[in-house]
Amino acid sequence: MRIGGISLVQLLGAINFMLLMFQLFSGQRWIQVKPGLHRKAGLVFVATATVHGLLAIFTTH
Repeated sequence: MRIGGISLVQLLGAINFMLLMFQLFSGQRWIQVKPGLHRKAGLVFVATATVHGLLAIFTTH
């Protein structure tokens, strides 16, 4: 599945990487954010990682 010429799996992978870096930087307090934002970003990360993994599994078989 492609959106604008880029694979949806690759797009979700890039989004997951950005969310992972945000979680790392805010968890280490290298950037200051409210705890609620850190928690919400974590939930979005789990959701996008799940969709990313499922799409990767289904598109390779």
